[in-house]
Amino acid sequence: MIFKAVGEGRPYPDHGLGGRDWAQIPPRQVRLDQLITTKRELDLQSLLARDSTFYGDLFPHVVQWQGELYLEDGLHRALRSALHQRVVLHARVLDLDAS
Repeated sequence: MIFKAVGEGRPYPDHGLGGRDWAQIPPRQVRLDQLITTKRELDLQSLLARDSTFYGDLFPHVVQWQGELYLEDGLHRALRSALHQRVVLHARVLDLDAS
C-alpha cells in the first residue's frame, strides 16, 4: 500500500492558511505510508503533466492533526514519488497538534 489510508475530505478544522502562509513552513521529509489522503480521486492529466508544479507550490501540503498526517494538497506529487519507488517525499507540514 502506498498511503496509510485513502480518506474523503478534511477531518481536521479549517486552518485558514493561504499560499503565502504555507510558503513560510519549511519542508521536511514525510513517509508516504504515514499519509492519509483527503481526496479519493486523482486527475490523471495532472499526474502525467511535466509542468504540474509550475503554478503551485513545489512541496505538497500536509496537516498533522490528532497524531495523523493528512495530505491536503499534492496528491499527484506524492503518487509520482511512489511510482518512482520513493518511500519519502518533502512536504510542508502544518502541525495543528502544537496549537
